[in-house]
Amino acid sequence: MSHILSPQNMRTLAIGDIHGCHAALTTLLEHVAPRSDDRIVFLGDYIDRGPASREVIELLLKSGDKFNAVCLRGNHEAMILEARHDTLKANLWGSYGGFEALISYNAEYDPNWQALIPDSHWTFFESTQRYFENENHIFIHACLDPETDMAEQPDWLLYWESIERLRPHKSGKRIICGHTPQKSGQILNLGFALCIDTSAVNGQWLTCLDVDSGEWVQANEKHETRRGSISAYS
Repeated sequence: MSHILSPQNMRTLAIGDIHGCHAALTTLLEHVAPRSDDRIVFLGDYIDRGPASREVIELLLKSGDKFNAVCLRGNHEAMILEARHDTLKANLWGSYGGFEALISYNAEYDPNWQALIPDSHWTFFESTQRYFENENHIFIHACLDPETDMAEQPDWLLYWESIERLRPHKSGKRIICGHTPQKSGQILNLGFALCIDTSAVNGQWLTCLDVDSGEWVQANEKHETRRGSISAYS
């Protein structure tokens, strides 16, 4: 049986929007079989809409000693952090899928729902990063300004803007992003950028991409998997 994704050296892997799809995430990690020297960049939106937000966060917290995880902030993490201390924003977050997250915490009708989310989960949300970059790639949740240094990127672009606005970054690095769901379940390849939100929460696939080789593996909530590679990837 062939290895899933490049087995030889330390891999840099990216995983797209999870949205409470715990079954898809556990299946995906089982098939990718990350090693301690792998780096996995999670592109944000761990929670909301799907059935198991709490379980997803618990899994990520327990995986810290198994591989090097980089957890980016998505707009849904930004929303829950704002909702924590603002009733109006809490109502808005609930309408964007937060209600499903609260169900997973058994907190959907509790006026003190914040207290039912474990402190370790709040710490996780607070510790998520705005972006990540290495020698060849920029990892973001949503979008960026092509002429702005990464440290100066505005939050509204990084977390909220759709991929239609995305243009090549001045650094020349390939951009890996999520946020804009690809309802076909296929990775969107723009050449200078790849969008790997392959709409797991809408019945499609959760994607893990080896950003150096272009190989990918996907899993869904039915525990099904498939794999392939991006053609003409370099």
